Amino acid sequence: MLGGLGTSGLALAALLLAPFTRRVLRAAAGRERSRLGIVDLPPVPGDRRELGWAALHATAGLVVGLVGLSLPVYAVQYCTFPLWYRLLDPSMGGPGFVTWGIDGLADAFGVFLIGVLFAVAAFALLPGIAELQAFPGRRLLAPAADADLSLRVAELTATRAAALDAHATELRRIERSLHDGTQNRLVALNVLIGAARRAQERNPAAVADILNRAQDATEQALAELRAVVRSILPPVLDDRGLAGALAGLAGACSVPCALEVDLPGRCAASVEATAYFVVAEALTNVVKHSGAGSVAVTARRDGDRLRLRVTDDGRGGADESSGSGLAGIRRRVAAYDGRFAMTSPAGGPTTMDVELPCGS
Repeated sequence: MLGGLGTSGLALAALLLAPFTRRVLRAAAGRERSRLGIVDLPPVPGDRRELGWAALHATAGLVVGLVGLSLPVYAVQYCTFPLWYRLLDPSMGGPGFVTWGIDGLADAFGVFLIGVLFAVAAFALLPGIAELQAFPGRRLLAPAADADLSLRVAELTATRAAALDAHATELRRIERSLHDGTQNRLVALNVLIGAARRAQERNPAAVADILNRAQDATEQALAELRAVVRSILPPVLDDRGLAGALAGLAGACSVPCALEVDLPGRCAASVEATAYFVVAEALTNVVKHSGAGSVAVTARRDGDRLRLRVTDDGRGGADESSGSGLAGIRRRVAAYDGRFAMTSPAGGPTTMDVELPCGS
């Protein structure tokens, strides 16, 4: 009831100031939504329901709230009157609307009985009064019937954009890896083959050395090409499943890594690949940036959700904008309509939680 009176006052201020600012109105409506447990959605242009709520809540709501507040106040005042009636001049009557003279304890006890009636009325009527005061807010501040669908469409639109962005980023990464690594190795190999062909006529003794260098360049190109292929979809996922792939990542991590896996059954291949890359990137961040002495990775399946947690005891203070790869992880997770959360206070520890739909 007191909360309703507070928002009534805010609504009155918002109503008076509405021609000048919408912030007061928005703040008052937001407080009322919070009080009533209503989801607060972004404002819709041209939606005047908040203004209508402010008009009702600042007038009728304020009156209803004062009535509801007066009942327990009168109940306490009248019920305690026998304890302090001697402090009043008997000719002045009693509290409130009791205007007749109070000549003794019997008259004071009569006022007490009126207080009992107020107490009974308060217990009986206050729930209904509270509902009546909240009615304009529930009717005018609640989301529209299609609001959930609109939010879901907006969420899916954002997810699709994140998926396209993640896909474009991945293509750029693959192109850069092929251009800066494998392509350069193949160009060097082509140069060495040409040099060996020319040396065969001019300096046959140098051919063996050139061919050895060409073989080294070929092996390096193959190794880089295999790395690019593994970065697209690691073969270890097909061979050993996600549990085995994560065990390989934990074993190869230079920071001691504890792994806990509970993954009955398989998820969709693309989801497992996303989970693998998320953990791989997280462990890379731990090694490069955290200064941690240990890291723990947990992977478990909870119904139709795959949950990952990576925790390290490093220095903390991880920031997505610092180029640590966290933004890429968020994009990957968002692309699959998953959830990403991270806590990294200064001084550590850093905990990253990821939730992905398992798919089928």
